[in-house]
Amino acid sequence: MPSPSPSLPHRVAVLVRDGVLPMELGLVHQLFGAARSAAGEPLYSVVTCALAPGMIRTDADFPIRAGHGPEALEQADTVLVPASHEEDESYADGLPPALAAALDRVPPGARIASICTGAFVLAAHGLLDGRPATTHWLSTDHFARTFPAVRVEPEVLYVDGGGDADGRRVLTSAGEAAGIDLCLHLIRCDFGAAVAADVARRTVVPPHREGGQAQYIPRPVAVPGGSSTSAARAWALDRLEQPLTLRELADREAMSVRTFSRRFREESGLTPMQWLAQQRLARARELLEETDHTVDRVAAESGFGTAASLRQHFQTALGVSPRAYRVTFRGPGSGPGSGPGRPPAPGAE
Repeated sequence: MPSPSPSLPHRVAVLVRDGVLPMELGLVHQLFGAARSAAGEPLYSVVTCALAPGMIRTDADFPIRAGHGPEALEQADTVLVPASHEEDESYADGLPPALAAALDRVPPGARIASICTGAFVLAAHGLLDGRPATTHWLSTDHFARTFPAVRVEPEVLYVDGGGDADGRRVLTSAGEAAGIDLCLHLIRCDFGAAVAADVARRTVVPPHREGGQAQYIPRPVAVPGGSSTSAARAWALDRLEQPLTLRELADREAMSVRTFSRRFREESGLTPMQWLAQQRLARARELLEETDHTVDRVAAESGFGTAASLRQHFQTALGVSPRAYRVTFRGPGSGPGSGPGRPPAPGAE
């Protein structure tokens, strides 16, 4: 769901602890650091903080230096908690007092998100009680037993748990690579699909994956010399506006529908039709952000066919209408025939 337009630059604080995974810390800085406005200005400022400034052990053979203490959390719009495999699963009886006190500094309206087993920190502090959440698939059973008040979703890449009475959103993600998907999701919520896609291109990472995709895929890369469904995906991406069928996709790979569906799921973690709906939704978001097309035309060009179908998909996936989404990222005067103080043209709703 789109977020209200954040103040610029949006302030991100990364709370690290001994045993932090350097990859998780690095990906946060890299992805948010690559987000730029149309004028080339940075959209985020990112700081690394710890319970006390100074050297922090990592799970590699080198330390890092955190330049800030927990006071940095007080100014944050978003707080990220990467994993510490040497600490996270020991929090069954609650957090150490210093860590709990640090989290209490986070402003009520700020977002808090975890990567991998960083979810244990949020759960031990009570931030996930009654909420859906996930963590690395190897730890989900222990996570569920340790925190029975959390609604664990063990197979997904990340979970956006929505806001609470204080306006705080809490998000959790699976392993290190799923942290990339989480960060792109946050960027897309803040500044739209076009900015998130640009960040993915700049950092040479895969396009954004929706959180509900399976985190454990039996065969994520096709066996060399074996059959793959990549050609069908590329073919479909060039024809999203057309009413593609499962039979047509299978024919591109000269497979039966049953074999194609099975291999597609093995390689992508989604069914072919789930994947197609995600690509069409991404295309619709880009059109709403970057063009003045009516919703009818956006629906046609993204493959949803009708404005009613597009609205249904937007409401299900994002909780907003296409028009509300456009206003979030382009302002109240956006839309064909619209200007300051004028209503949208017919068909723009």
